[in-house]
Amino acid sequence: MPKVVDHDQRRVELVNATWRIIARHGIEGATMREIATEAGFANGALKPYFGTKDDLLTFAFGHVFSQTNRRIERSTAGLAGLAAVRAYCHEILPLDETRVSEARIVIPFWQKALTNAAKAQLHDESMLQWRLALLGHLAEARAAGEVHTTTTDTDVVGHLMNVVLGAQITAALSPDEHAPEQLVAQLDGYLRLLATGD
Repeated sequence: MPKVVDHDQRRVELVNATWRIIARHGIEGATMREIATEAGFANGALKPYFGTKDDLLTFAFGHVFSQTNRRIERSTAGLAGLAAVRAYCHEILPLDETRVSEARIVIPFWQKALTNAAKAQLHDESMLQWRLALLGHLAEARAAGEVHTTTTDTDVVGHLMNVVLGAQITAALSPDEHAPEQLVAQLDGYLRLLATGD
């Protein structure tokens, strides 16, 4: 009887192998041959799943986004207002090796998105989903009297997005200078400013 292959699982295994290669050698070192070897596949076995490295990178970005969203859903369950905002941001901030590895996937994807309309659209749709969710939690916080700043909700969410996305770059490039506790303290400091209205 022929072996049943779980194609979705194989794609995830290839994404995980890509993370490990990028972590060790950077995006340029993540050749299809290296990724196949890391995943334990023959080089030609990648073709049915990803025709090019760009295809793999696009899938990897989508996988990272979905994985982050699953964490967000779990961590914000039962929370509202600023507590939900804080938990939401924690799942995007590179606070552990998994989230730093995700950043290493996202950064080269951003570079590709600069010159590829389809990748840019995927990124824009993903970021819009996060902005709308944060706007909803911030509206809850205002309604509950947790937020007193006169800065508009749109600007607050824009700042939060710049913080969490910028942290992905700084944590990947200079991790010793951007420890998880520093990132958390910076976020908490901003949330305190929102609460006090300063």
